[in-house]
Amino acid sequence: MSDRGVERDVFEYALLRVVPRVERGECFNAGVVVYCRAKSYVAARTHLDEAKLRALDPQADVTGVKAALHAVEGVCKGGQDAGQAARDDAGRRFRWLIAPRSTVVQPGPVHTGLTADPEAEVERLLDVLVR
Repeated sequence: MSDRGVERDVFEYALLRVVPRVERGECFNAGVVVYCRAKSYVAARTHLDEAKLRALDPQADVTGVKAALHAVEGVCKGGQDAGQAARDDAGRRFRWLIAPRSTVVQPGPVHTGLTADPEAEVERLLDVLVR
């Protein structure tokens, strides 16, 4: 419990970064994935700044990047949108999404915090770290 009497749970999060040209290593934040084991909660929120994407790579596949970001959100939601991960629990889906990869959309390092409301946390992190 916190000093205000509100129970808070540990959560983990990773930023989703867009790396338009992997060989150059330039990137920008385009989303966040949040996992809270205590609540069996995993969610992603994304926001693609197309101007930043085109500034780093004028030839970038905007539609493809949007599809990759949308796919992360789908895996978090579970069900048919999760593909092969549909039957996995929230923790397994989170671990799969944060595994390092060399693609245009890459997860950043995992960070932790405390929250009373993981749903509000994912929105807050998107506002603070992405938009």
